[in-house]
Amino acid sequence: MRIRAAITLTAALVALTACSSPGDDTAPANDSGTPAAEPTVSVPAEHEGDDLKAAVAVYTAAYFAADTDTAYGMLSARCAERTTKDAYAGVVQQAKADYGEDHPATDITAQVSGTLARVAYKVQGLPKFDQQAQPWTLEGDAWKYDAC
Repeated sequence: MRIRAAITLTAALVALTACSSPGDDTAPANDSGTPAAEPTVSVPAEHEGDDLKAAVAVYTAAYFAADTDTAYGMLSARCAERTTKDAYAGVVQQAKADYGEDHPATDITAQVSGTLARVAYKVQGLPKFDQQAQPWTLEGDAWKYDAC
């Protein structure tokens, strides 16, 4: 386990070093070492201070708004390994084209056990997207969508 973590950390550091250069205008890193990109979808007021419910609300809004950067950035590491950002962009762009972008998550409830959660919520105007026991995982200090 330690060897895998050391290899992963080393690979990440090499990748970060190789990708940065003087004058590089990418987003600065935050304390966790991940890019500090600004999401284009904000946390709804009713979910301020409620990390998991806010994450669900932001992810759902980003998904239907075809905000690939925000939605893909909210995938768990496991899910991000299963799809490329370009492939995911196609999915969210199709969702926006088919359904429009104004479908917030409502009635969000969650059962949390350690770093795992099962979330239930409704998608306003699209009952076929309502969720029951959708998996989410806590990675670092952020909840990530883990239904892949």
